[in-house]
Amino acid sequence: MLKPIGYADAGVDIDKSNSTLKELGPLIESTYTKAVLNPLGGFAALYDLKTLVQDYEDPVLVQSVDGIGTKTIIARLMQQYDSLGYDLVAATANDILVYGAKPLSLLDYIACDALNPEALKELIQGLTTACKQANISLLGGETAQMPGVYQPGEYDLVGMITGVVDKKKIIRGENINPGDGVFAFASSGLHTNGYSLARHLLFNKHPFTVNTYLADLAKPLGEVLLEPHLNYTQPVLELLNHALPIKGMAHITGGGVIDNLPRILPPHCSVELRKNSWPVPPIFSLLQDLGHIEERELYHTFNMGIGYVLIADNQLLKKANELLTKSDSTYKLYLIGNVVAGNKGVHLCA
Repeated sequence: MLKPIGYADAGVDIDKSNSTLKELGPLIESTYTKAVLNPLGGFAALYDLKTLVQDYEDPVLVQSVDGIGTKTIIARLMQQYDSLGYDLVAATANDILVYGAKPLSLLDYIACDALNPEALKELIQGLTTACKQANISLLGGETAQMPGVYQPGEYDLVGMITGVVDKKKIIRGENINPGDGVFAFASSGLHTNGYSLARHLLFNKHPFTVNTYLADLAKPLGEVLLEPHLNYTQPVLELLNHALPIKGMAHITGGGVIDNLPRILPPHCSVELRKNSWPVPPIFSLLQDLGHIEERELYHTFNMGIGYVLIADNQLLKKANELLTKSDSTYKLYLIGNVVAGNKGVHLCA
């Protein structure tokens, strides 16, 4: 008699997935606010908008979806998944922050070849901790097992975030003019972009591993590459709550400053950036040397130490850093350039 075949024989263990998610339920629900109306496990999440109507004059929902790319491969090589949750929260929250939006909720999509409960637990623990730090409700999402689509042990992680901003306070960049200052919060490293090139240089073109120690790097290579993406929500909202006149903001993600700064510039403006006016983590110099990468390609692929950009009057720097210091923030703002007349270009200057 033939043995009956079930879904698990094809590589999809539903019972293991359900058991793991049930165990993680209280942790995920610990991120909920009173606006979340139903427990985890429903077909969809219910979020009460009444507080938004009460607290905002003309509330506008701001939504975005983003993933963390091939950084997940480094996590697999390291067998360390908790930091990926921080990456996802930062990558999505920073994208809606550029409009002045406060993040409210996050839905996640986690896909793999076959579920590893311990890896999933690490990932969700990092994700819930990051959500709590940013006052974001992790409403749930989808966990998909797709053998044949993903390599064994591989994870894909995507987040869909929702935030809110008053319509009259939306920051669009239309008031940016030549003479304005370009300010930046530093990045912690690669954040979540450029990993395909970094892996190609480090692990294909050169015989390094995630355990390799290299000159100028304070940690093993894998730890440097897994450095979490910084979330700039707290310092930026601190500045906006004090009514500092910020004209435009950009999250420096895929495409670097070359692609991301023009997205907020009016047609009559360009930007000149002064190199060496902000701290650049040594991983970028290492990658440049290993690949003989041309300068503009570097700034087009990587963030080069610039995590988040604000454009405002040149007087912003002193006021902003005074406020950030008072709030015991570890974030510091740097003046890295100026807006000039032009056609939405980005120019690198000595």
